[in-house]
Amino acid sequence: MKKLLLSFCFILFTHLLFGQNFAEKVDRIIQTEFNEKDGPGGVFLISKRGKPIYEKAFGLSNLELNVKLQPNNVFQIGSMTKQFTAVAILLLEQDGKINTADYISKYIPDYPNGNKISIHNLLTHTSGIKDFTKTKGLSEIAQKEMTPKMMVDFFKNEPVDFQPGEKFEYNNSGYVVLGYIIELVSGKTYEDFIKLNIFDKIGMSNSYYATDRKVIKNRAYGYHQKSYGYVNKSVISFSVPYASGSLMSTLEDMLKWQNSLNKNLLLNQKETAKAFTKYKLNNGEEFEYGYGWHLKNINNIPTREHGGSIFGFKSMGVYISSEDIYVLGFSNCDCNSPTQIIKDIAELALKDSQK
Repeated sequence: MKKLLLSFCFILFTHLLFGQNFAEKVDRIIQTEFNEKDGPGGVFLISKRGKPIYEKAFGLSNLELNVKLQPNNVFQIGSMTKQFTAVAILLLEQDGKINTADYISKYIPDYPNGNKISIHNLLTHTSGIKDFTKTKGLSEIAQKEMTPKMMVDFFKNEPVDFQPGEKFEYNNSGYVVLGYIIELVSGKTYEDFIKLNIFDKIGMSNSYYATDRKVIKNRAYGYHQKSYGYVNKSVISFSVPYASGSLMSTLEDMLKWQNSLNKNLLLNQKETAKAFTKYKLNNGEEFEYGYGWHLKNINNIPTREHGGSIFGFKSMGVYISSEDIYVLGFSNCDCNSPTQIIKDIAELALKDSQK
């Protein structure tokens, strides 16, 4: 009995020590970039089989008040919003209200070249539509309250960069058009559709369409870094990034999101598979993007990835489906990118899982 007890204690001690070593390694990776105690920072999560195995915050949430970041802080997630927009389209397809093969002229009859650009092209960044973030007049509307139609009208007559399906080129305009189509088909605002059909259904109770006006409990404040120090983030109208980048969330809520996709709580298997399929260009060349996710790999192990960047904030998430490992990071200064850090942590977690 004593030998059995000693053996159990040794296994438990080894497990705890190994877990501590893993956490220390993760800390060191993060602190290569997020190492300033009195500046903005970031929050990080690693989960395995749907449960957190690491969750930690670094730096300050509010510089004026000297408030430390906490893992439950709410961050703007930028282009990770595209995941939600893509799934919203697939939910409508699942309900028979839309088809990803449809041309956008079916929903927006006056859209130039709309009878050649499919919803699939918008989802996969193969539409050729000019990215509105690269247009000259963007600064003139950045703080204006824009309707979805106004946003689409802002860029729809810009010269196209290429013909639909000829190239993959990351594009925010396509996801703005998708948000507008969601509203036209559902009869709800994009904000309401996402809340009712995603956030509320899977319990993402601390996720929102971004706002600088409402009081958001546990909000992390965003910052820029200048040569003379930190400044509060620039003010923009979130109606501009809209369905391409205007959501806010927390580590915990994003884990609920990932788990819901794994368990088909929102989409059936057929629609889920469409999100995570690599597609081909007109010439047959495969590219590494599905619907709302980059489909890449770490050491030849497939991953689903996406980051985000919006004034004052950056985000990054990597999911390794074969090991059910999710690694996520948010930064509240656009001077600190979690992208490479999250990839490095994912590689570490993968190695750890394969031992």
